[in-house]
Amino acid sequence: MQAIRPVPRTLLRDRAYAAIRDAIVAGEIEPGAVVRDADLAERLGLSRAPVREAFSRLVDEGLLESKPQSYTRVTPLVAADVRDAAAVVGALHELVTRVAVPRLADADLAVMRAANERFAAAVRAGDVDAALRADDDLHEVLVRVSGNRAAAATIARYTPLIRRLERRRFGEGGSCRSAGLHERLIDACAAGDAAGAVRVTADIWRSLEELAD
Repeated sequence: MQAIRPVPRTLLRDRAYAAIRDAIVAGEIEPGAVVRDADLAERLGLSRAPVREAFSRLVDEGLLESKPQSYTRVTPLVAADVRDAAAVVGALHELVTRVAVPRLADADLAVMRAANERFAAAVRAGDVDAALRADDDLHEVLVRVSGNRAAAATIARYTPLIRRLERRRFGEGGSCRSAGLHERLIDACAAGDAAGAVRVTADIWRSLEELAD
């Protein structure tokens, strides 16, 4: 029975965090909704402790707000917060792009092209969730290849704030970002044109800042 080991507490905390974060971003738990650790623990099949730890992390990241001994609830969608997050995340994407482009291998470019194909197909189908997943997969290549762990952590922390608004706007009939911008980015990467890739990246994230307006 050596293969049967206790599940590390940190994994339970991370499971709770990811599940609650994704539900907030997807709008399944709406802005302003009060959340209770006991209720979510039961739904997730976990104890209350990892859920409370997840709540603390989500408060730090701006998706929940809490008043001690009173309530914990989902934060409202505030345009200024999204603009601030998009400015930070965009600047870090420019940074990792500049570093990553000279290091990209053919296999990395193939992953980016495949992700953009999925992105374009999802946009045509009106599948916002699939489009955002593909978008994440494409940009994650540059984050990974850059090797900048601090940038990766900060991007992961603030991207959900942006995704929540993106998903809401697209669900209301807004248009998703063009696959053409991704094509320009990939072409610049393939050509080893770091400056050009950074310019396209700036265009992509500028459009997200404008989305908040």
